[in-house]
Amino acid sequence: MKKMLPPEELARDERFVRVQLTDRMADGRSMVKAREATGRKAKLTPDREDAPDAARALMHGIFMGEIQALEGAGRTCWDFEVGDGPDQAPFELKLDMARQCWDETRHCEISVKLGDWMGTEIGEFSEATFLYEAACNPDPVLRLTGVNRALEGLAIDVFNTMREFGAVSQDPMLEFCEDWMLADEVTHVKMGSDWLRRLTADDPERQERALEFQRVVDKLFSLGGFRGDSDDNPIRLARRFRELAGFDDDEIAILADDAAEARDEAIARTAAAAEQKQAG
Repeated sequence: MKKMLPPEELARDERFVRVQLTDRMADGRSMVKAREATGRKAKLTPDREDAPDAARALMHGIFMGEIQALEGAGRTCWDFEVGDGPDQAPFELKLDMARQCWDETRHCEISVKLGDWMGTEIGEFSEATFLYEAACNPDPVLRLTGVNRALEGLAIDVFNTMREFGAVSQDPMLEFCEDWMLADEVTHVKMGSDWLRRLTADDPERQERALEFQRVVDKLFSLGGFRGDSDDNPIRLARRFRELAGFDDDEIAILADDAAEARDEAIARTAAAAEQKQAG
């Protein structure tokens, strides 16, 4: 079996439609532009006119993320030889990733059933491979921060948002399933937090590089204001669950600040593009 499998070689059947990350970022900027134009809060609530479609799209995105999280954790089990070197992984880390594979497999099954429940077919919405791409980093520590702390951290925020949406929309099946998966995500992020500190205990420079990589991924996937710390964000930072997953107050504050900065940058780009179009 090939080590370090590139994203373009991921196995998918004809139901799946893949898009580039730049297209997803454009979607995020469009969302900011629409929100600024209408003044409408973007939080996912039942009274939103587009709530059913938005919830189904988010659920499909969760499903695709679970597939890639499964693939990423499985690759970590395979890609690295056992050891303590910069390109190796301790055997206990591989065991944790194998446990995560089991969790992600269960999440895929739950997500498919929830998609059916919500009226969504596999492939109705597109797939971007950004989660798996973060899992291709050749340094296992950066892979842990990029996937387990950054993107699985985003999953905590998403699952908590969907759990709350299930509660207010009186959908007990959605609320229960999201609550169940949320508990697993907290565990996955906590594993990333613990292994980051354990593997870099004697190498502060490596830890700093890993945390910087995590910050880049986190800021990138704030998606122009999609995730943040205000009522104007569709996905809210789940502060309490992040604390349980090993984030301290300073890290959460940085997340909130970077998300706000990403939204401001998206708004500025949108305004500049509008001015250029008007001038042209």
